[in-house]
Amino acid sequence: MPGMSDDAGAVTVERVDEGRVAIVTLHRPAKRNALGPAMWRGLADAATELRRQLPRAVIVTGSRESGVFCSGMDLSLDNPQVVGFIAATQRRDAAPARALLTELRDCMDALVQLPIPTIAAINGLAYGGGAELALRCDLRVIDAAARLSFSEVRLGVMPDMGGCVRLTRMVGPAIAADLILTARELEAPELLSLGLVSRISAPGESRAAALELARQIARNGPRAVRASLEVIRRTLDLDEADALALERERAARLVASGECVHGVTAFAERRTPSFPDIED
Repeated sequence: MPGMSDDAGAVTVERVDEGRVAIVTLHRPAKRNALGPAMWRGLADAATELRRQLPRAVIVTGSRESGVFCSGMDLSLDNPQVVGFIAATQRRDAAPARALLTELRDCMDALVQLPIPTIAAINGLAYGGGAELALRCDLRVIDAAARLSFSEVRLGVMPDMGGCVRLTRMVGPAIAADLILTARELEAPELLSLGLVSRISAPGESRAAALELARQIARNGPRAVRASLEVIRRTLDLDEADALALERERAARLVASGECVHGVTAFAERRTPSFPDIED
């Protein structure tokens, strides 16, 4: 891949299936895909590239060469972000830390808040910020041998890319406290039992399993998928009446879009529907 440096790392975007599925790959094997400045920028740049022409689903994974999903924040002293954190700590000044956290979260948000399904293919260890990146995707497929840990408290910090909030909303405060406050490693079967992953793949097959999941999604009506996803994402932020009102409004707009004509016609003719792409 042109211009790729193991030292700084890179985030690449590959489009497959005639552009209907995109694969965002973290590549920094020398640092176990740790998130340094170039990697954070790469997440935001990938989101910008995808937004220009949205696919129907996005997979986020670690490169095969790295053998990991993401080991979290790059904590080496040659990372200027870490140097800034240390300086802020010495001054007992929260403002620089707050500014940097906002900047980094904006990079992650840009990718996981795209209006299309995001699927984390967890191909190896996912620690700290890597676990948070996986958790903030809509769906997760994990390699049978992979492990995940919200490891931040071991270092005297906390999940700060949305991990505390997202995990608590997914599994409740008691289980979230167990996983975050102990920082223990979680293996695939426990993650599946907790509902934190959707599927366990065979060893080395998380990317392929995520691609099959993405293809299943991409075969469906893209407007229907986006409308459903919006309601799914927003439901926990709303009371039941407002969530039901949102569902009704999005369903009405979806019918008015005419996308269902393709599905209903195909059903009547006993054939597989072919839905046109959305012209963004």
